[in-house]
Amino acid sequence: MSDLPILAVTLGDPVGVGPEITLKTLAEPESLQMARGVAVGDAIVLERLVRHLGLHLEVNPIATVADARFTTGVIDILNLGVVREDLPWGEVNPTAGAAAVGAIEVATRLALAGEVDAVVTSPISKEAIWAAGGSQHLGQTELLGELTGSTRYNTMFWVSGLKIFFATRHLSLREAIDRVTRENIEYAIREAYTALEVFGTEKPRLAVAALNPHGGEGGRFGDEEIVVIAPAVAAARAAGLDVVGPLPADSVFHQGIQGQFDGVLALYHDQGHIASKTYDFEGTVSVTVGLPILRTSVDHGTEFDIAGTGRASHGTMVAAFKAAAALAPYARKLPSIYPPGR
Repeated sequence: MSDLPILAVTLGDPVGVGPEITLKTLAEPESLQMARGVAVGDAIVLERLVRHLGLHLEVNPIATVADARFTTGVIDILNLGVVREDLPWGEVNPTAGAAAVGAIEVATRLALAGEVDAVVTSPISKEAIWAAGGSQHLGQTELLGELTGSTRYNTMFWVSGLKIFFATRHLSLREAIDRVTRENIEYAIREAYTALEVFGTEKPRLAVAALNPHGGEGGRFGDEEIVVIAPAVAAARAAGLDVVGPLPADSVFHQGIQGQFDGVLALYHDQGHIASKTYDFEGTVSVTVGLPILRTSVDHGTEFDIAGTGRASHGTMVAAFKAAAALAPYARKLPSIYPPGR
C-alpha cells in the first residue's frame, strides 16, 4: 500500500456531481488497489452526502496528507473549511465557487511540493467561480497554469490507448480556423510529440488531422492542407519526428483507435472531443500537458440537474483516477521538462 502513488482528488463544485463521483470512486476497493486517494474540499459536503445517500462510509477530515488513513470504508479529506452550511444542490453559488477554487489551489500546492503524485479534478461551475470573484479564467486548466506559473500548456485526451491533442482549444470555430497557421501547427506537433515521449511512448507515431472535408480534396474544399498543414508536417519529419498527415478527420481517429498511431493532433476543440466522447464518453480522460505537475480530469460538467440524487455515474472519475495512477511514475520528470514559468 505504501508503494502506491498518492492522488489528490478535488471535489469540484460542492453542489454539483463532483462530491458524489469522488466519494464513490474513493470508496471502491479497486481504487485502493491502484493508488492512495485523498479528497480535497470541505468535509461537511461529503458528510451530508453520506447521510443523504445512506452510505456506510466514514468521512475522515484531516489537516495534512500525513494524517490520511487510506483505509477501506474511510474517505480521507483535506478539510478546507470554506463551506460551513448545507448549500442547495444544483444551484450556482459563490460560496461553492470559492470552495472549488480553494480545492484546486490546495491540491496544486501539494503536487508542487511533492506531497502528492498527481491531481485529479472534478467538474467546476465557471459561473460560480466568477460569482465568487476568485478567478476570471475560462476553466481549471487556465487556473492551474496560473498557479504553476505556466503559459504553454494544452489538453491531451486519453481514450482506449489513443492520445488526442489539440492545436487550438477554447476558441470560436472562426477564430480556431484563423489560428491554423504553419507556425502554430509546427509548435503543436512538437508539443504533442514531446508529451507522447514524456508519458512513456517509445518512438511515437503521430497523425495530424485535416481541417477540411476529405482532407481538402486537393484544394477544392480549401487549401489549408496544402499551404499550411502539409508543410508543417514535412518540417517535423525533416526534424526526425514520425509524423504523418494531414489525414481526413472522419477516419484518422478511428485509425488511431485501431492502433495505427499513438497520438492524433486535432485542429480544434470539437474535432477531437466529438470523436473521443462518441467512442467512449466515460472512458475519455483529460490530461493537462505542459505543467510541472500531473493533472487528470473527468471530461464532463457539474450536471446540476442530477446533483445530490445519487444517480451520477462515477465511471469518468474512475477512469481519471486510473489514468493518474498509471501516469504517476512519469510525474517526477515533469518539472524538468515543463519547468514552472516556462
